[in-house]
Amino acid sequence: MALELKDGVLQIIDVEHGQCALLTMPGSGNIGCDRMLIDCGHNATTGWTPTNHLQSMGVTFLEQLVVTNYDEDHVSNFKQLAESGIEIGTLLRNSSVAPDYITHLKSETGMGSGIAALVDVAKLYTASVGAADDARFPGMKAQWFRNTPADFDDENNLSLVLFLQVHNANFLFPGDMECAGFERLLANSAGFRAILPQVHVLTASHHGRDNGICEDLFDTWGLNPQLTIISDDYKQYDTQETTKYYVSKTSGIQDFRGSPRKVLTTRKDGTIVFSFAGGTCTAL
Repeated sequence: MALELKDGVLQIIDVEHGQCALLTMPGSGNIGCDRMLIDCGHNATTGWTPTNHLQSMGVTFLEQLVVTNYDEDHVSNFKQLAESGIEIGTLLRNSSVAPDYITHLKSETGMGSGIAALVDVAKLYTASVGAADDARFPGMKAQWFRNTPADFDDENNLSLVLFLQVHNANFLFPGDMECAGFERLLANSAGFRAILPQVHVLTASHHGRDNGICEDLFDTWGLNPQLTIISDDYKQYDTQETTKYYVSKTSGIQDFRGSPRKVLTTRKDGTIVFSFAGGTCTAL
């Protein structure tokens, strides 16, 4: 698919049981493009990796990398990315989790090569863990929310929840947050509560698994997206049988590839693209 980048494009990419999204926006002064990579999972079946994708476009500088979760399926390509020569301007992650504490979190399940590389790189970014200057991304604003190790001792509930406003469309990437983590955010963060009714596109937490559902988000605090996206391959777990629930909480759009839809899945629909041509968001 030939993408028109002059007004911005967000790609939620099919990386099987993992997550990777790429936001491309016109650069400040309309010079070149700026890019935000949200997680860096890869597709083992097709061989697609974010590193190869960026290199194929001649990208040598990535304005921002966001890591929403400290599990391997969110960072499986991180080692290759770090070694590729592509410079990462800003690393956004849950910075309340120190690099050594990430190692602690992985002590039971084991640390993959992506997480190990992230730990090494995170030690170098101690002064650069916030959002990139909004001026680098005209038409985009970001907010993020997280719990701390004082609250939880597991990777999922220490996910970074990212809220992106791109022109007239709002996206929520909650990593692998579980219900207990969402409830803690609801209790502690007025800002988090305030953004929920504004969400147009929700990426289902924990790849659509049941423990990523928090009914209070929808029933009490007004989360009612127009689209819900599940980033996953074939259903590996019984707890992934959540599509009907998300359909019941999603308002839907009339035309996605010729059909009205409420819930999209990368396993069925492949890579999902949002174009912001003319300042209006269109799902392709």
